[in-house]
Amino acid sequence: MVNSCAGKMGHATAEAVVRAGLTLVPYSLTGESEAVAVGNVGVSGIPVELVGPEKRQQAIEKIKSEYPDLVLVDYTLPSVLNGNAEFYCENKLPFVMGTTGGDRDKLLADVKASGNYAVIAPNMGKQIVAFQTMMELMAEQFPGCFSGYKLHVAESHQRTKVDTSGTAKAVVQSFNKMGLPYTEEEIEKVRTVDEQVGRMGVPEQWVDAGHAFHTYTLTSPDGSVVLEFKHNVCGREVYAEGTVDAAIFLHRQIKAGGEQRLFNMIDVLSAGAMR
Repeated sequence: MVNSCAGKMGHATAEAVVRAGLTLVPYSLTGESEAVAVGNVGVSGIPVELVGPEKRQQAIEKIKSEYPDLVLVDYTLPSVLNGNAEFYCENKLPFVMGTTGGDRDKLLADVKASGNYAVIAPNMGKQIVAFQTMMELMAEQFPGCFSGYKLHVAESHQRTKVDTSGTAKAVVQSFNKMGLPYTEEEIEKVRTVDEQVGRMGVPEQWVDAGHAFHTYTLTSPDGSVVLEFKHNVCGREVYAEGTVDAAIFLHRQIKAGGEQRLFNMIDVLSAGAMR
């Protein structure tokens, strides 16, 4: 069950669910205005009913009874992320959350305390997560290796993305351990078309259609050494497919009844849970 199917990322994920041969639950929790204005959306020929906040408790009881192996996916908004997680935990709904932003510390603490099954990650793209993991391992193996260097981080997404890239934040934390003092607030959010195309190299057709371009530039104190790391993605398919893998992984964890119940995409990768 994908919340919200009316959004671009949610819709792409719902299509990936169908491609994987899984059952797409024909309901989607969404904001009140979307539910009223749209009513229903079509996903690969499947009509999906949008359910607003005022009807979600009643709807979820019906859905749980009809779909006992239910796993939810959340691609909503940063402003409702924490409230959604609380609702899922209160109703014992296992979920995969790819929504970024919100109060991340509270999110993780609340879900862990609830004992609910969940995969939470700022990036569901398996290959990008592998790069992120490589940075974490580098930080563990070589702490302080870039001491004295300067860091600049620029990330470009479609104009509708209001928050800073969660992936960029995570990679910056790894660079911090490598001796590079840099804050999340210093991450440059590139949202103007001219800079996205001209400086970041985003193909024009992907500027508003969905892209995620990241550049991390490290410069030595005297400027004689420059290292640059990039991961550039056009479209949403890589995230959608990774999200489906995470849902399948979570269902297997539930069936196995393991003690660990809160996971991230590194757990999914480590388990070899990729199609």
